[in-house]
Amino acid sequence: MKKRSQPKTLTPSSTKQPAWKGWWENFQILFIALILALLIRTFVAEPRYIPSDSMVPTLLVGDRLVVEKVSYRFHPPEFGDIVVFDPPPQLQVFGYAKDQAFIKRVIGTPGQTLQVQGGKVYLDGQPLAEPYIADPPNYLWGPMQVPKDTVFVMGDNRNNSNDSHIWGFLPQKNIIGHAWFRFWPGDRLGIIETPSLEVAQP
Repeated sequence: MKKRSQPKTLTPSSTKQPAWKGWWENFQILFIALILALLIRTFVAEPRYIPSDSMVPTLLVGDRLVVEKVSYRFHPPEFGDIVVFDPPPQLQVFGYAKDQAFIKRVIGTPGQTLQVQGGKVYLDGQPLAEPYIADPPNYLWGPMQVPKDTVFVMGDNRNNSNDSHIWGFLPQKNIIGHAWFRFWPGDRLGIIETPSLEVAQP
């Protein structure tokens, strides 16, 4: 009488994948993650840090920001936006690298006339109320009209800022994106608000 053969059971060794297969899957996951990170950084948003005090008191040295790159595909920069940008040609002439990013606030847009006098910035003849600045500007500039496809940018630390009052108007094509969110330090974490346009009271 023949003995009934027992069904074979799968042992761990018979179900285990080859080591190279696991490595290959991990490599694919890592590669896809890197590509996604690169695409997000290039077209959507990227982190930046503040290296100077030109935007004090709004932004301090060492602040870490998220710079979003999407909104300006749908509308141009607006008054009060804090923008990150590549230095324009007039700055590159003085030795600044083409990819050495700057950060300033948009004060004038195309067609508007800017003037700085008496410690105030005048936009189309009206003095601006600017509670976000460190001190009133102690220099004279303008009046000049903002040309097409450019903006006039200033640092909030008006008397210690290498901005449009020194080197002129910023081409909009040089703008990388809009400073949107501060993620460091933790005690000042949050969205960076854009102030509304307000005229100073006499």
